[in-house]
Amino acid sequence: MKREDVRFFDRTDEFWVFDRQLPHWTQAGALCFVTWRTADSMPAPVLKRLDQDIASALRSNGLSPAADWRSQFRHLKPAERARIHWQLFVIRDRYLDAGHGRCLLAKPQHAEQVLKSLRHVDEQRYFLTDVVVMPNHVHFLAAFESVDVMLDQCTNCKRFIGRKINAAERQRGEFWQVDQFDHLIRCEEEFEHYRQYIRENPLRAGLKEGRYLYWQKQL
Repeated sequence: MKREDVRFFDRTDEFWVFDRQLPHWTQAGALCFVTWRTADSMPAPVLKRLDQDIASALRSNGLSPAADWRSQFRHLKPAERARIHWQLFVIRDRYLDAGHGRCLLAKPQHAEQVLKSLRHVDEQRYFLTDVVVMPNHVHFLAAFESVDVMLDQCTNCKRFIGRKINAAERQRGEFWQVDQFDHLIRCEEEFEHYRQYIRENPLRAGLKEGRYLYWQKQL
């Protein structure tokens, strides 16, 4: 996939919405902000506090966390939906930046494995622009050539990285949380906003050099 194949989300063109633990919107060729987190990044007490904060944010926006809020969410106007989507993301990311879990991605060799794996088929099955590997999560921007490629590539890449790191650490079990957070980029301004967010994430989290890995493609 080349730069000329990349675009911003277009509501007038075909797109897909599906639910796992989170709602996901996908469109072939559209730039997408993606977050993966490690399976131990949200211990039960932390996850409970996160759920409470998410519920509070939903109520403040007129959505009922006790009901099917995702269905309510889909009926909101696009601008309102985007605003709430970002608000919920910031809440989740703040908990991730607190550095819960073993934070194995802070080890340079593991961070390099993540970046190497993401770049392995860059400009073939997708187009990657920005990556930051944090101690317990990863943010990246990429456009996928199709919805199936996005789902398959994320699943396969996470599985491969998890196996590599588990083998190096002599451990077993799920390395990544199964679900992911993703957001379709709607315009150039939003694209630059997310590029800046990725670039500044280590600074906001107070990380020292060597505890994170940042990469950006020159466009």
